[in-house]
Amino acid sequence: MNAGHQNQAIRCIGVLIDQLESRVRLANPGLEVERVHCSPRDKGEKPPTDCHLYLSSGGPGSPYDGDGQEWVDDYSEFLDGVVDDNVAHNNRDRAVLAVCYSFEMAVRHFDVAEVAPRATRKFGVMPIYTTNEGQEHPLLESFGDRLFAFEHRNWEAVRLDESALSKFGGRLLARESRDGVSKGEALMAFDFAPGIEGVQFHPEADRPGVMAWVARPDQAEAFKLAYGITTYERMLRTIDSPERIARTFALLIPGWMTRKFNALAERHGWNPLPPPVQDMATFGSIMPPPPSSMTDDGLDDAHGEKV
Repeated sequence: MNAGHQNQAIRCIGVLIDQLESRVRLANPGLEVERVHCSPRDKGEKPPTDCHLYLSSGGPGSPYDGDGQEWVDDYSEFLDGVVDDNVAHNNRDRAVLAVCYSFEMAVRHFDVAEVAPRATRKFGVMPIYTTNEGQEHPLLESFGDRLFAFEHRNWEAVRLDESALSKFGGRLLARESRDGVSKGEALMAFDFAPGIEGVQFHPEADRPGVMAWVARPDQAEAFKLAYGITTYERMLRTIDSPERIARTFALLIPGWMTRKFNALAERHGWNPLPPPVQDMATFGSIMPPPPSSMTDDGLDDAHGEKV
């Protein structure tokens, strides 16, 4: 969904897929792992129907840019096909994790909320608050009542339609605010339907990827103007914390891939994978910062309040 734009997210996703391949081959030496790249927006490529796991990426632009174009219909047909397959096979078939732009497209497709432009861009390392259902859902249960992730978005899902969400047994897993209002009204993660989960933020972001953005002079200045220099400096210090985005990078997508692979393993007779293990070297930071570099809880949120 990156529309042919080279970005850090695609590299980060590649790192996580490399990790999965290594773990699969270790547990199943004779099992072949094939990687397929599909580019719907710029090349009009249809999502393949013969893969098991789909990471549907973020991308630039408006989630309404493709309206009336064939690739949007193809993507909608793809999502419906995944749901149908999972209903037929008791949630042990193809699986999709939709990130950022893809998340917005899935929100629109399932019509579970309104996708609207933000008044200002949200950018940087931010907290995300899990709902009660999110804390019990395997996608986010490792994170307790909140997690931290890199965000870079001009759009958001708001005004939940609970009746539409319940149509396929969907669940709201995370919000922008604990109370749904005070720090923003965005809906940040869904279990949309059988086989399809999604997040508004970027769980694939590693340290080099985040630093490539937040250390750029233009981006750094924009962040300071929006949130203040103190918050910017705290964000830089918190990037190396093993409890912040490093934990999200290590557990969210790898946990999703492990869970979905193990569901397939049960069906196909493969050996299951153990849970992912956090590795700061893979994240791009070998040593966490000394305690003195962190202030209390480490990072202010977008409103300058401790989170």
